[in-house]
Amino acid sequence: MTARADVRGVAEAALGWLTRHRDGFALDDFALDAAADVNRTWKPLGELAQVCVCVRRHTPPGSPLHEAAGDLLAFAWRQTRDGALFADLQRLEPWASYPLEVYAAFASAGLRHPGYERFVATVARTRGWRLAELLPNRRLGLLNSERRSGLPPHAETSEALEQTWLGGLAEPWTFERSAGYTVTHVVFHLTDWGRATDRVPPRLAEYLETWLPPWLDTCLEDEQWDLSCELLAIAASLPRPPERTAVEGAWARLADAQQESGALAEVGPGSHGPAAPRDFLHCYHSTLMAAYAGALTLARLGGDAAARGAAP
Repeated sequence: MTARADVRGVAEAALGWLTRHRDGFALDDFALDAAADVNRTWKPLGELAQVCVCVRRHTPPGSPLHEAAGDLLAFAWRQTRDGALFADLQRLEPWASYPLEVYAAFASAGLRHPGYERFVATVARTRGWRLAELLPNRRLGLLNSERRSGLPPHAETSEALEQTWLGGLAEPWTFERSAGYTVTHVVFHLTDWGRATDRVPPRLAEYLETWLPPWLDTCLEDEQWDLSCELLAIAASLPRPPERTAVEGAWARLADAQQESGALAEVGPGSHGPAAPRDFLHCYHSTLMAAYAGALTLARLGGDAAARGAAP
């Protein structure tokens, strides 16, 4: 089986599972409750929206991946009452950044709510918004969300980048799980989730081209499937496309790890003892990342030549 067939098979199976389990992303009656766990409500919905936007952007209209992602994106937007819930959420937590970060995914696909944008624009002009004490990679994410939503960025991207593990070119042997997720999200935010690969500075691109392969091998060996997918996504987000031989083995490993249902667990047994539960909460993110990395990889390998002209 070729690398491209593996990639497409994993991505299509992942989106199939996500479609069948889309109710797991639905917002419940407590989504606006102050005691609600954002990581179980808004975060999964925002991740679903973001991945669907990216899959549609990098696949040609009419293809199974493009159409499935479009249906899921429409479902996610309906969950927000066509954006109206963002205004309610921001009023409850005026200086919280996560409502805008979730909204920005929809806005980048042309799904907008003018009332929310007027309100958050007022909030974003305050000193409290500009001075929020965020981790550097989170600030990069917020800056990108502001741009995507039509707001002027409150700080310079270069300044936030310099404070990150990747921006400072940390010793590559200090790479571990938490650093790995920071690295991937820095690249996601820099490139607007793979849309603008030229935004990765040359020194960072060279560093990643050198060290990404051994990091990926380590994660695959340890059966860190979720992080492996994220690393494959940034490999497909660098200025130079990844070599087929560099990713072929990784996608074959993921194809073997993927369940028949299309779900992909966050981690395998590996050195972690018993396998993690295969319920929605332990599968949804890694399955999303498999679809996301797959769409990016297909586009960069030339598997979907029309992807660059696809609608968002």
